[in-house]
Amino acid sequence: MITVKNLHKSFDNNVVFDGFSLELPDRGFYAVSGPSGSGKTTLFRMICGLDTEYGGEINVEGKISYVFQENRLLPQMTAYENVFTVCGDKEKSLFLLKAVGLEDAADKYPSELSGGMNRRVAIARALSYEHDILLLDEPFTALDADIRDKIISLVKELEKDRLLLIITHDPDEISALGCDEIRI
Repeated sequence: MITVKNLHKSFDNNVVFDGFSLELPDRGFYAVSGPSGSGKTTLFRMICGLDTEYGGEINVEGKISYVFQENRLLPQMTAYENVFTVCGDKEKSLFLLKAVGLEDAADKYPSELSGGMNRRVAIARALSYEHDILLLDEPFTALDADIRDKIISLVKELEKDRLLLIITHDPDEISALGCDEIRI
């Protein structure tokens, strides 16, 4: 569950949130949408505790896993090691790499993978972490349509009993995931 009460956040003279409130249950799929610069990523950063400079209250019940806008893979580790380091489970790591179509690239380093392949490793890594809440910040960028659809199906199946928040500008992704929309 996530509760945001009377949120205030600004960067210098740019007010991003002025009294914003939100209450989300412990399960369900929600798309956070709004124009560029409206505070979507900032909201995610505050929810997960990466940004603590704000007014108001944010309460989160449960562990969060996060797919950032950037892949943030460890360059000295293979795709498999990037996933395994998070979950510590060989079978789960291999299952998720296969599920995102990267079973043949498990021993490759991020520098040896395409942007879309790195993105899928980042998604597999986030899915491998034991979590209650999944934050996805434009997770399907750099994925072609067929792979994106496959990953969306995987996310829907694995996250069906959790709380999922996604930032996306793509109405097709919102529809495919069956998200309720939160406009900010």
